[in-house]
Amino acid sequence: MTYQLETKLAQAGNRKDPATGAVSLPIHLSTAYIHPGIGQSTGYDYSRTANPTRTALEEALATLEKGDQGFAFSSGMAAVHAVLQLFRTGDELIVSEDLYGGSYRLFHQLQDRTGLVFCYVDTTDVEKVKAVISEKTVAVFLESPTNPLMKETDIKAISDIAKAHDLYVIVDNTFYTPVLQQPLTLGADIVLHSATKYLGGHNDVLAGAVITKGAELGEQFTVIQNSIGAVPSPLDCWLLVRSLKTLGLRIERQQQNARELAAFLTAHPAIDSVLYPGKGGMLSFRLNDASWVPVFLERLKLIAFAESLGGVESFITYPTTQTHADIPEEERERVGICGRLLRFSVGIEHVSDLQQELQQILDELAGGTR
Repeated sequence: MTYQLETKLAQAGNRKDPATGAVSLPIHLSTAYIHPGIGQSTGYDYSRTANPTRTALEEALATLEKGDQGFAFSSGMAAVHAVLQLFRTGDELIVSEDLYGGSYRLFHQLQDRTGLVFCYVDTTDVEKVKAVISEKTVAVFLESPTNPLMKETDIKAISDIAKAHDLYVIVDNTFYTPVLQQPLTLGADIVLHSATKYLGGHNDVLAGAVITKGAELGEQFTVIQNSIGAVPSPLDCWLLVRSLKTLGLRIERQQQNARELAAFLTAHPAIDSVLYPGKGGMLSFRLNDASWVPVFLERLKLIAFAESLGGVESFITYPTTQTHADIPEEERERVGICGRLLRFSVGIEHVSDLQQELQQILDELAGGTR
């Protein structure tokens, strides 16, 4: 029988302990496992290589993203770094020009130290992607929507182009999650997540995830994950499985709130522009005056001025000094990450309370004209 996504989420990690019938996934803390004899194994040898609690999480991730294998990592950046182990000196990757500052920082470091080449392009423009493909290009690395400008890329169109040139397509699906988007069904080869964000959803676990399509990539990542060893603890894996069960419900409420708040912000005279793709719980907006930013952030009481996203609590982030501080100012300004831009991770609070706080602060900034 084929089940809907919400059912798969609710059942994540269930029936993994048939001996006791435990509904809640057991937390296997053991780092070592007894071998019945030489050349004999239960499937578990050492916890870095495999752990039963982590296996349950990885199976759930693969199922939800409709991939063949899932791999859990100790952070989102560990997952990104693991993906880059596929490539070698001189290889070129086409990358979304507007992307998370931590990814940009890692790419910049690797370009200097390893000789990997990263070509930044507006991947929402298919023709621009085509124009920069060279004989050294090996992959396209996408965020869709991008962080923080919320630009959506046509993943299928990019995947079609990539297949014609024998390129990998890698999609960071952190913002949309498999509830709203499943890139592997659109032609991507690899999906990754900062699982700290929506998959975890409660700002209490640090983790990353990679999901692959095809046996060859699965074999490669099995070696990469085991060799690097940047895996989450059994408790972190259990927390993620627990959180996946409510992912659909959380996304539904966060999206509903984000839509209403995007409409409210768009109509307010203190707001220059709102960047919201129409779905999901993430949006960005620009104030009319950069000098208003410190005042706005200092007056937040319900909404947290914090750097993460995707949790049940609402966060507002200032990319200029937080998530994108390592990107040179000239480059930030060029792509539109200006000093007036704020990123808003909308939580599950009652939307009227969130709107009331925003309206009070924005009315004051606009001089009480509303």
